[in-house]
Amino acid sequence: MKWTGRFAGYNKNSLRKDLISGLIVGIIAIPLGMAFAIASGVKPEYGIYTTIIAGICISLFGGSKFQIGGPTGAFIPILFAVVMQYGYENLLIAGFMAGVFLLILGLCRLGKLISFIPRPVTIGFTAGIAVTIFGGQIANFLGLTGLTKHEDFFSNMREIVTHLNTFNIYSLITGLICFLAMILTARFFPKVPGSLIGLCISTAVAVLFFQGKVSTIESSFGAISGALPQFHIPNLTLDNMTLLIRPALVIAMLGSIESLLSAVVADGMTGTRHNSNRELIGQGIANMITPLFGGIPATGAIARTATNIKNGAVSPISGVVHGIVVLLVLLLFAPYASHIPLASMAPILMLVAWNMSERKHFMHMLKIKTSDSLVLAITFLLTVFADLTTAVEVGLLLAVVLFIQRMSQGLTITKVLPDPDSKHQQVHSHMVTENHDCPQISIYTVEGALFFGGTHIIESAIDEAITNQPRVVLLRMARVPMIDTTGDANVLTLVHKVQAYGGIVIISGIQQQPLELMRKTGLYTMIGANHFYERTGVAINKALDHLNLEQCRGCQHFAFHECQALSAGMHTASVSAPVQLRKTLEANI
Repeated sequence: MKWTGRFAGYNKNSLRKDLISGLIVGIIAIPLGMAFAIASGVKPEYGIYTTIIAGICISLFGGSKFQIGGPTGAFIPILFAVVMQYGYENLLIAGFMAGVFLLILGLCRLGKLISFIPRPVTIGFTAGIAVTIFGGQIANFLGLTGLTKHEDFFSNMREIVTHLNTFNIYSLITGLICFLAMILTARFFPKVPGSLIGLCISTAVAVLFFQGKVSTIESSFGAISGALPQFHIPNLTLDNMTLLIRPALVIAMLGSIESLLSAVVADGMTGTRHNSNRELIGQGIANMITPLFGGIPATGAIARTATNIKNGAVSPISGVVHGIVVLLVLLLFAPYASHIPLASMAPILMLVAWNMSERKHFMHMLKIKTSDSLVLAITFLLTVFADLTTAVEVGLLLAVVLFIQRMSQGLTITKVLPDPDSKHQQVHSHMVTENHDCPQISIYTVEGALFFGGTHIIESAIDEAITNQPRVVLLRMARVPMIDTTGDANVLTLVHKVQAYGGIVIISGIQQQPLELMRKTGLYTMIGANHFYERTGVAINKALDHLNLEQCRGCQHFAFHECQALSAGMHTASVSAPVQLRKTLEANI
């Protein structure tokens, strides 16, 4: 059988590599799946169900050959908030809705849109999520009891401070054992899953020496069921879906960002190229199916995907194997997992938070002290002290406002005249003075995008341009890369005002996008096709043909080469004397 597509060239050796990598990643995913579920406020087995079902679906239907899907740390704050506010059943609905949104994004081929989310926003909320995860595990690490869980970070930190007197030395020892085991494993046995080693060693110590003295999964959530997940359709009423649309949208956005980022990382490690739209479709299908079996939202996991590649994965089969391995472990070893101490899970999540914090990028962006630094800081603070939904909304809005401000600052409209001392008679703004400015021809160089953010600049330029009612207003637009309908309307206003007193507007050097828009809006026709020129020199010569020669008589501004002769009443000078100059202008400006 000849394999094609993502399985092109697949053979027995490829299958062997996929089996090995899938086994290793599956073992790594087990403690992470339980830890993420517990941190999200649900039972640990729900994290296992998610790892199995979503992991298999994302590999089968996604757009990356090496993607490993499952529950991730990025989802913890939003899932915890949904559980606290709406309950576990509504979390399933929000997850299902997020899957629908992701599927729609993929089918509409909008995968590339995710790349437009500003980096300061993604780094800001990622760092904020890391702080939230880390802070949320302090209580389990110290073995604190009697705490009331809250949606917001500040209240949870206050609970920790007020309950420090319930500190449990046995929990601390258990957590430290797990932490040291992970660090040492990574140091001396980098290919061995440190989280699993730390979990096994610390659990063994707690069972042998601290029996009944530390909180375990069983004492906190009940025994982990070794049965297969049961099929269950959530209560998808219109009221419930309306209530959960905001968290569902945030889950979909986070899922798309993390999965596509993970796919990009995989591309960089393997030299392959993922299909972003297919990846979103796969994520959507996975998140629609997983809630039907009690699972929580899932996405592509960067660390597990990288581990999958490093261990020789060849195709999506490795991701399927990873899900099957987790399923077998659930069926065979679930009773033993119930004895895992919560203090053993805490350092695993703390290390996840540390690794996902992007601390180097965070500090670098803060140090450069630009508008991006402000977006980063506000997004981070709102993620920690408000909620992720608010942080993303405000961060995106602020980034857009600041972008518009920067774009508008890049727009300049300056009045210019030819400089006889420069090479090729180039036009410059310093040539325009009170005593050297043609009353009949106004030339403006426009630089930057003509869009709604620069309206005030354009309106100011219009008022200046028509003050003396020049016969010709020449706009040099070679450096205008883009114009929107607002910019088009501003130019239309100028044309109306100039034509109202009998003048004309001439445009030179216009680029393709502004020209196409003017044609669509009718502005091109209103200005006149014969008033558009490729070069400024030609446009100036045509402008000179519209001079009122009687008005030139006695004029002392001498803005153009012809002016001296015209001022003296030599009307034929415009044709005979400056022929060579006109050729120079037409060729070079």
